[in-house]
This record gives sequence, structure tokens and C-alpha cells, in this order.
Amino acid sequence: MKKLIYSLLLLTLFSSCSKNVENEAEVYFNDFESKNLSNITSGVIEAYNGSNVIGRYNSGGFDLQLDNLPKHKLIEVSFDLYIHDSWDGNKTGTGIDGPDIWKFIVDGNLYVNTTFSNEDCNADFCPPQSYPQDYPNYNHNPKSGAVNPNLPGVCNLQGKIGGTTLYRITKTIEHSKSSALMQFRDQLVQTNTADKKCDESWSVDNIRVKAISL
Repeated sequence: MKKLIYSLLLLTLFSSCSKNVENEAEVYFNDFESKNLSNITSGVIEAYNGSNVIGRYNSGGFDLQLDNLPKHKLIEVSFDLYIHDSWDGNKTGTGIDGPDIWKFIVDGNLYVNTTFSNEDCNADFCPPQSYPQDYPNYNHNPKSGAVNPNLPGVCNLQGKIGGTTLYRITKTIEHSKSSALMQFRDQLVQTNTADKKCDESWSVDNIRVKAISL
């Protein structure tokens, strides 16, 4: 009986200490169909697969600045990331075409630092990528964690089904400041082509930001 009472007391204590979401407010959404680039620096709009996206980028990226955020303890950021054409994942041996890294940064803090591979497996080897984990400590099969691995390529692999891979990324971040700077970047390596953007690039769609109070 004493053990039962003690267990109930512990359960009550831990339950009373848990944090619950009190309020969740969407503070930003952009599907780029209206070509709206407000709050965005270095933004370009391009049509892809019947929809407008922000991109394409190679050795660059864009910033999203949000100000006057409501009182909050967390922000949740979600977006669709398109990986176009000949990404080489974790490849490092030749120094010519990899590793191909993609990054997401909030207020100077790195929340995604990963690689993607759009290469096909053969009988002996699957060129690895880090995603859905961070580079350089993980080796996953190409297109691991993808929402759709069979979209058409854009340039180097134009029209090829599987030439673009779609990932849906969501990050929940401790954050309480009234402003947030979000940076979308790449660090791509391909020294054996004159047209780097045609060899590999990326774009983003459906950016959604929520402020969450606890």
C-alpha cells in the first residue's frame, strides 16, 4: 500500500512539472505562388514541376528575417526542400565532386548540416548521404528520408525521373527573442564542370513558421 501511495505521489509530481503548449501562432507562410519575397534577402523565384519555388541555388542561398514575433518559447520551422540533379552526398575521395552539404541556420546557430545524394545504387555500392542525420558522422542510402524520390531533374538531369528528390524538413527550436534570422545555405563541391548550377542545385517551397508558448 505504501508503495502504491508513493508511486501515485511521484506520478502527480511529474505531471505537475510537465510543460504544455498554451498557444501556437503561425507567424509566417509562403508558398511563393504570388512571387512574394517580403522579409527575404537574395530571393529568386523559379517555376518547378508546375509550382513556384524559391531558388534554384548553388554555392549560395537566401535569408528570411522575421520581426515583431509574439511572446514565445519555441519556434517551429517547416519547409519543402528540393534537391536537384547530381548531388554526390558524402563523397570526399576525389576532391572533385563532394561532399555536397546543405545547411539551415537560425540566429547564427546551425540546426541542419547534412549531405544529400541523388546517385543510384549499383550492385556493389550505394553512394551514401548523411540525411536524415548530420554530416559527417552518418552514412545512409541515397534519398533516405525523402517524401518523394522520383521527381524530374532540372538541368543536368532534365526530365529524368528521379533527378530531383523532395524532403520535408521540420525543426522545433528553443527561441524567445522578438526577431529571428533564418538562413538557407549550401556548400557544394563540383570542380569538374563549367556550369555548376546546372550540375546540382536546390530550391525551397512552403515555408511555415510557428511561434509556440508553453
